Amino acid sequence: MTARVLALIPARGGSKGIPRKNVMPLAGKPLIAYSILQAQASRHITRVIVSTDDDEIAAVAREWGAEVPFMRPAEYAQDLSPDIDAFRHALLWLEQQENYRPDLVVHLRPPGPVRRVELIDAAIELLLAHPDADAVRSVSLARQTPYKMWRIAADGKLEPLLRVEGMPDCQSVPRQQLPVVYWQNGYVDVLRPRAVLEKNSMWGDCALPFIVEDELYELDYPEDIPAVEAALRRLEQGLPLADHRPAKRHSV
Repeated sequence: MTARVLALIPARGGSKGIPRKNVMPLAGKPLIAYSILQAQASRHITRVIVSTDDDEIAAVAREWGAEVPFMRPAEYAQDLSPDIDAFRHALLWLEQQENYRPDLVVHLRPPGPVRRVELIDAAIELLLAHPDADAVRSVSLARQTPYKMWRIAADGKLEPLLRVEGMPDCQSVPRQQLPVVYWQNGYVDVLRPRAVLEKNSMWGDCALPFIVEDELYELDYPEDIPAVEAALRRLEQGLPLADHRPAKRHSV
């Protein structure tokens, strides 16, 4: 039986760094169109839904082939609204209104439009191959180690952000001696509905790493536009991105 794989694309209307960025033209297409088209090109995704609170975003999403079967309530589309609010709302609405519950949900964030479809599919395949895992989360090797980071305490003194057991001054040792650390990059995440609906989490109790080594591009501020547009054109022309290497998958 073919797995029901839902691509859920959250796109609220109140972006601040670049107002209306989800529908702004970028290399010839609205920003949100890239996530929709990538989901449609996937070998595994069987349904594409945009969750938005905004009528214009909904209209553009439908124009590019996504479903918008509901509007996201305003209380789940605020500046500080966590992802899980939008995902819980979408999954409950689909279950209650359509008796539809996907096997997997693919989280595609519009501000990161420079993605290779084969990596989306590889992340889906990784979770399909591990039914005990709740999620796959894309990560990249951290360029700065948090073991050399500090915070300022209430009394104004520096405190190490992290410590390493058996290493009283890890902040002063060579980076190569410290634990390897990855940061979540938002390239693509895949999760099972049980993580959200039963475990109140976007990754549940067990998340597998999907390591992306491609150069990453995020559209947060106007100064990001030229680099993102150039990368999108390279991607559409089949040219390599900077630092284009295949993603590694860790065995479990």
